[in-house]
Amino acid sequence: MTDASTLTERAPTSLLAATGLIAGFGTAVGTGSRPLGGVVMAIFGLSCIYFWVRRDGSQTAVRLTLVGLAAFVFSHVLGRVIGAWPSVLVVSALTAWACWRWSDSKWLGRGAAQLGTS
Repeated sequence: MTDASTLTERAPTSLLAATGLIAGFGTAVGTGSRPLGGVVMAIFGLSCIYFWVRRDGSQTAVRLTLVGLAAFVFSHVLGRVIGAWPSVLVVSALTAWACWRWSDSKWLGRGAAQLGTS
């Protein structure tokens, strides 16, 4: 196995996706530029999509991309009820769970098991 394939398999997309939502919102709030926040979020999202396509296939990549987009939309609705930051944190946690459930858990555990057997 090459180093590139190891990186692809072990990339924690749950962490990347949640960080992207939080960092995107934080950038938008901190700079006052919603487009800049969107760029930050898109960079994290595109990174996740790359990893999902390579290790899980396009079906999982589409499913998790839709989860991320739904989280973005839902955070705006939920934000009216519980506040902006709490909403972003809730949808980030739910997105991270979905990424772990449908992608990361298959790959990260296998890498740890291989380390223990070498």
